[in-house]
Amino acid sequence: MKKLIAMALLACIATGMNAQDKKGTAEKNKPVFTTIKENKITSIKDQNRSGTCWAYSTLSFFENEILKKTGKTYDLCEMFVANKDYMERAILTVRMHGDSQFSQGGSSEDVLYILKNHGICPETAMPAPGTLTGDSLANFEEFFGVMEPYVAAVSKSKAKKISKQWQKGLQGIIDSYLGECPKEFVYEGKKYTPQTFAASLGLNFDDYVSITSYTHHPFYTQFPVEVQDNWRWATSYNVPMDEMMKIIDNAINEGYTVAWGGDVTEDGFTRMGLGIAYDVKKVRSMAGTDADRWFKLSSKEKKSKLDSLGVDAPEIVPTQEMRQEAFDNWETTDDHGMVIFGIAKDKNGREYYMVKNSWGEYGDYKGIWYMSKNYVAYKTMSFMVNKNAIPKDIRKKLGLN
Repeated sequence: MKKLIAMALLACIATGMNAQDKKGTAEKNKPVFTTIKENKITSIKDQNRSGTCWAYSTLSFFENEILKKTGKTYDLCEMFVANKDYMERAILTVRMHGDSQFSQGGSSEDVLYILKNHGICPETAMPAPGTLTGDSLANFEEFFGVMEPYVAAVSKSKAKKISKQWQKGLQGIIDSYLGECPKEFVYEGKKYTPQTFAASLGLNFDDYVSITSYTHHPFYTQFPVEVQDNWRWATSYNVPMDEMMKIIDNAINEGYTVAWGGDVTEDGFTRMGLGIAYDVKKVRSMAGTDADRWFKLSSKEKKSKLDSLGVDAPEIVPTQEMRQEAFDNWETTDDHGMVIFGIAKDKNGREYYMVKNSWGEYGDYKGIWYMSKNYVAYKTMSFMVNKNAIPKDIRKKLGLN
């Protein structure tokens, strides 16, 4: 018995030491950042099981704009934007006989369009996300399970003529899951409509522009980035990659934030709060494995080796040609929106953008991600920014006053 107890104690000690070793390794590889510039932002939210990062990130961006300009803090309503946007997207899908994609996604331009044309309301003027279906946060699984076949049935109808009654039915579905958009509401003792509330926020919505950087269109012109969720075909100003990065840097340094859209499917974008543009060829040698062995590793094993390097992982240095190739061959996808609000550096002096996500207080940095400048240069699809945050020389090239 004493022998068994002793063995059990040794096993417990060994397990504990192993756990401590793992914890120690994790802590060692967890980057510690020094903030260079950090601008004020509003609270972190959680989009949960909904494809509404575009609404959460862009409204957060506008909340930051209001905070910078007026000093006031607002919590604007994502479900108001989603309600209006999904109805308009459905109408276009039907008009295109189903040849335009109907999905949960969107872009920053959708939010800007809604603000300009429909206004906005505070979060408290509509039911909290998820509450109408008994959830504590947004969950669009059932919602879109009902709505997508409805829109498909109308858009692919073999009828020679359709009425507008389908719009009333669809609006009923949207309202049932998201809540009705208020025509009037009271905020801080004053009565508003969505339009008058938007006008009271102190912003000029004509100040906001979208920036991108691709070579299949001329620089210093505008074009609609060809991705499915840009269904309004909103245009972006096209600039060289180095100027795209100068715009972000200048915006942050002048106290602005940036509504960023791009690709977070890369191995270097971790769920714990990091975005690094891994140079996989160099990582293979650092990880102590040759090419043949590397390609035999499972995705999980490769990811573990990459993550074990922490901030010491080597990065690619993206070029304009690399950006274009990744867009053309589908390696860069338009799948997430977040807000860039600061600049930081790691122990090696590598600079990162501080990024507010909409996945709740998740990860090592409680909802904040650190994306290296190389990652952003490589994987940015487009971003929205106040035109006054663009350096004057670039603004002149774009014809922006």
